[in-house]
Amino acid sequence: MNRSNVPIPEFRHVELGQHDSVRSHVQQQVCDEVRQLERRIASLRLVQAPHAEIMISAYERMIRRKKGFLQNWGM
Repeated sequence: MNRSNVPIPEFRHVELGQHDSVRSHVQQQVCDEVRQLERRIASLRLVQAPHAEIMISAYERMIRRKKGFLQNWGM
């Protein structure tokens, strides 16, 4: 098929944050990710890994960003 004959779809502007099902799914996903990171931090604190503190710091930063995202979106 010739590319010039392919119809270009029309895009509608959709505010995904306005749909409760999407908001709920995103909130659940981010909360699950935060819990997983918190478990990783707890595990790292129990071992004497050479780079544990660096990894803990990175995970804590990720948690702060994810929680900030949730707060900014009112979730």
